[in-house]
Amino acid sequence: MERPATSLSPGGLVVVQPLRHKRCAGCRRGPLSLLMLEDGVPRCLDCTDLGHLVFLPRGDTALTRRSREESTLSAVVVRYNRRKSRYERQGVLVEEDALARAESRCLADAEARRRRRARDARRRDAEDERFAAAFAAEIRRLLPGCPEERARDIAAHASARGSGRVGRSAAGRALSEGAVISAVVAAVRHVDTPYDELLMSGVPRYEARRRIAGIVEGVLRGWEVVADAG
Repeated sequence: MERPATSLSPGGLVVVQPLRHKRCAGCRRGPLSLLMLEDGVPRCLDCTDLGHLVFLPRGDTALTRRSREESTLSAVVVRYNRRKSRYERQGVLVEEDALARAESRCLADAEARRRRRARDARRRDAEDERFAAAFAAEIRRLLPGCPEERARDIAAHASARGSGRVGRSAAGRALSEGAVISAVVAAVRHVDTPYDELLMSGVPRYEARRRIAGIVEGVLRGWEVVADAG
């Protein structure tokens, strides 16, 4: 059984979405989709001087908050949940002009956020480019025989944002020798050896690495450095 909503909006107006057909005790209009309870009897919004308000469903917190800020008159809309034995908010009633102003404010904020995201994306792209260039330069310093284009490709792959690869690790960001060489070794495994084919044929990872270790070491030696290929 529905009970009067009296505690959902302290100091404010509460409008009910009835579960059963109700008629206004004043004008006898019905069934009512929205009503207010006055002295325990249902009255339509026109009879309670709220008929000019528009309904804003719940869901957009910022729009709801701003609509109520802009609206001189507003009401909380609730519906009784029988299973939970309580009234639950469904939205608000606000002045139409207030809703329009609130929507404009939210759109302005959305545009500002879009521009900020675009600026942040450009800044991150520039940072990533600088870091990839520094990573490639460190590869060339440690392995002067490594072709410049190859060094750039390795650096770009290892340092891709969000990849979780060695270039994004703390050691990679610090351009430590171990991290840089690890990135090179990984690239050589996949590009210059049959490592991927061995994995696809079912060879265990450590066994596949053992089989191609000599090839990796040879490539690195050719680039004027010998590293542990394991």
